[in-house]
Amino acid sequence: MANVIVAFSKLEDAKNIKRILVKNGFDVVAVCTSGAQTLAQTEELNGGILVCGYRLADMIYSELHDCLSSEFSMLMVSSPSKWTSQMPEDVVCLPMPLKVNDLLSTLEMMVQSQARRKKRQLRQRSEEEQSLLMQAKSILMERNGMTEEEAHRYMQKCSMDSGTNIVETAQMVLSLSNL
Repeated sequence: MANVIVAFSKLEDAKNIKRILVKNGFDVVAVCTSGAQTLAQTEELNGGILVCGYRLADMIYSELHDCLSSEFSMLMVSSPSKWTSQMPEDVVCLPMPLKVNDLLSTLEMMVQSQARRKKRQLRQRSEEEQSLLMQAKSILMERNGMTEEEAHRYMQKCSMDSGTNIVETAQMVLSLSNL
């Protein structure tokens, strides 16, 4: 489960949000009332989700967003009148008054999105694997007159059809080309 930090200018609001989240299984690691407190907490963690209001004691959400690590996602709870066209695309917004179900489902969606992003980052291919893929694509391009994109899509489809990953499919293409 992702680390959650709750930051609102009013401590009572932050504690109420924390109570709701903890009651529903989220791991709230800190409650803050200022941007400086929030940033200090994020430095101790390697990612998570920040649930915050529009304005904190010492900064507004956009200043906090600019200082926030890319490993953190932001969920801002505020009046829709505060939302602007200059708002960063990666800030998720919920309107006040807050509905508990909206908060929980949005936070769950953000947790799942972060998990997928981290999984993708872990799946980076080694240079050897990238070399195998390029060699296999080159063979398909030469022998079948495919573009690089067509060769890649062909290997993707073959790997899905055979239940193997694309690197194994590239190895099969290379072994078949040697016959």
